[in-house]
Amino acid sequence: MGFRMGIVGLPNVGKSTLFNALTRTAAAQAANFPFCTIEPNVGEVAVPDARLEKLAEIAKSRQTIPTRMTFVDIAGLVKGASKGEGLGNQFLANIREVDAIAHVLRCFEDGDVTHVEGRVDPVADAETIETELMLADIESIEKRLQNIVRKLKGGDKEAVQQERLLKQALAVLEEGKPARVIDVEPEDAKAWKMLQLLTTKPVLYVCNVAEDEAATGNAHSQAVADMAAAEGNAAVVISARIEEEISQLDPDEAAMFLDEMGLAEAGLDRLIRAGYELLNLETYFTVGPKEARAWTIRHGTLAPQAAGVIHGDFERGFIRAETIAYDDFVACGGEQGAKEAGKMRVEGKGYEVKDGDVLHFLFNA
Repeated sequence: MGFRMGIVGLPNVGKSTLFNALTRTAAAQAANFPFCTIEPNVGEVAVPDARLEKLAEIAKSRQTIPTRMTFVDIAGLVKGASKGEGLGNQFLANIREVDAIAHVLRCFEDGDVTHVEGRVDPVADAETIETELMLADIESIEKRLQNIVRKLKGGDKEAVQQERLLKQALAVLEEGKPARVIDVEPEDAKAWKMLQLLTTKPVLYVCNVAEDEAATGNAHSQAVADMAAAEGNAAVVISARIEEEISQLDPDEAAMFLDEMGLAEAGLDRLIRAGYELLNLETYFTVGPKEARAWTIRHGTLAPQAAGVIHGDFERGFIRAETIAYDDFVACGGEQGAKEAGKMRVEGKGYEVKDGDVLHFLFNA
């Protein structure tokens, strides 16, 4: 089950530097001029989870396989993108393909790094991009409403539903609000997702600060945090340059570097976890002598669908799931101890998998 987060922002805010650190590569060119990233770069990163190593240690697993998240570094946006300015059309097409947006905002002062608007104002930068996405959605909705007129006259039920949802979204957008503020009824969820509106994507604000402000943030990042809180969104503070330096160090050197900087953990770990939470994701584990592995599911996933993340046959032939909570697995010293202590449960098709569950699926081939 792949989840993609797009890294977006105005030119020269640190997107590519952040991407380089995320993927431990220099694939994205981090140059001091707009549009240095022409094609979206894609990289997968492991989701940090200390529980996986603990499970592997107890089960004496030969290898560990973490769950992963895909990050997409998307070309810088400028004002007017909804009308095709800069690389606007390409930006908008790329952003439709991601599940969520990590919106990088420049929260550092540096006269050597030019800002496309000639000033440092992260809240205004956020509003610029949000406005462009809303304008693009309005244009898309107006075209779609024109295109379904014939189907509406024919009484097409799907078209009727689509028109209702499109008009609902248009009304909100024309008030200057993103479409994600709309509470969609369960029966409309699938049709709503099919609309592929840009402003339905959840947003995580990434405040890129100078190295000496990574631990404390600054006035700019606080303004972003206040904005995010008012919107019901999340924000994290990182220094992309620090993260890029850390990405080139071995684990021991990285730990020493973080300690010297007064940081409890790498900002990227916070960013990845925040993205995971933003997408409403959870982790379950499969553990054995060969491997301990983490698997990604959405909150509320039932056991058969969780099994299907491993292989479609597991879902189709699902019989039951042998389940041990993570804390019980650790406290009992592994699977056998959990069984003897009565901590292993047998769950059926209606079981909602919990974050941290250690699962073994039984199925008909």
